[in-house]
Amino acid sequence: MGSVGVPVVVGLDNGGTSNNATVLTLDGRFLVDGLMETPSDVRSGPQVAVEALARAFDGVLAHTGVPRELVRAVGLDTPGPASATGVISSRGSTNFAHPAWRGFDVRGALQRRLDLPVVYHNDGNAAALYAHHVHFGSDAMRRSSVSAIVGTGLGGGVVEGGRVVTGAAGMAGEFGHVHIPLTGLLGPGQAVPTCACGFSGDAESVASLTAIERNLLPYWLPRHPGHPLAAEPPARAAKLVRGYGERGDTLAREVFAQQAMALGRLFTIAANFTDPHAYFVGGGVVEAAPEFRDWFLATVREHTVLRDEQAEVATFALVPERDMAGARGVAIAAVEALRAGPAPGPLVGG
Repeated sequence: MGSVGVPVVVGLDNGGTSNNATVLTLDGRFLVDGLMETPSDVRSGPQVAVEALARAFDGVLAHTGVPRELVRAVGLDTPGPASATGVISSRGSTNFAHPAWRGFDVRGALQRRLDLPVVYHNDGNAAALYAHHVHFGSDAMRRSSVSAIVGTGLGGGVVEGGRVVTGAAGMAGEFGHVHIPLTGLLGPGQAVPTCACGFSGDAESVASLTAIERNLLPYWLPRHPGHPLAAEPPARAAKLVRGYGERGDTLAREVFAQQAMALGRLFTIAANFTDPHAYFVGGGVVEAAPEFRDWFLATVREHTVLRDEQAEVATFALVPERDMAGARGVAIAAVEALRAGPAPGPLVGG
């Protein structure tokens, strides 16, 4: 429970079905140990969903016993695509299918509803930020990292000096749509994989749940006649592959080896752009039995080509506590926004 008189921020992780909430004191203590989920109601449109976020906000304060007047800011994350300021894409998205979401300023709407400053990141950036701060601790503000979050798609984030690099339009760290070399990754006769975004051969077209269903299982199943997954509907088969992989199934390991290779090639590209201290992998693919998880991360590392100088200082690790990473990440971002001073003036005249 909350300590009397200690200011806090609230972190709200908005998802396709649920909101998760947490509370972080300004001196760095999370007051919620696990998930605090409530319905997100996003399918009912933005007005209903903003009220659901407000209920999540009120609920986590009631749970922790923190008075509302001690809240200094709110962190919010949602699935993308969205701008750096929290405006949902004008083209909509899988999670925001209701027409009223297109071009909707969810950050601004929640800020008006709660009458508190709201700091926004997409869910991939939020998870990346949490991984960075947990891994580096007191050194977080002096370190850099890149994260790849494997889910239905492939998200991620770039963190420099403890802060997320958002980019001019909020699209930095969209690793899923970076094109990767395919030579040596694809099997004999394997078609160039396609992504839901319309690209061919980007990282998400290999390393995502959608990729397993659309691109990888259609290639590998005919090469394993009689495999039980062939009898399953494609979407269900894709979700079952990880369980087979944990048990050492040959087909499943071939699928995940291609995904790990794709992430290694993605990290190789990142190494030449950002040269980070750490590379993090998160998502359902690594929320698995320890042997499978360690094998997958080792395979990613094996296919990440670093210079000797980079290899000496870089680390590879998993994003911890994925279910809580979003809410905790945006809570950290809210604290950092409160601590940040005014932007410096120009050094030369315009």
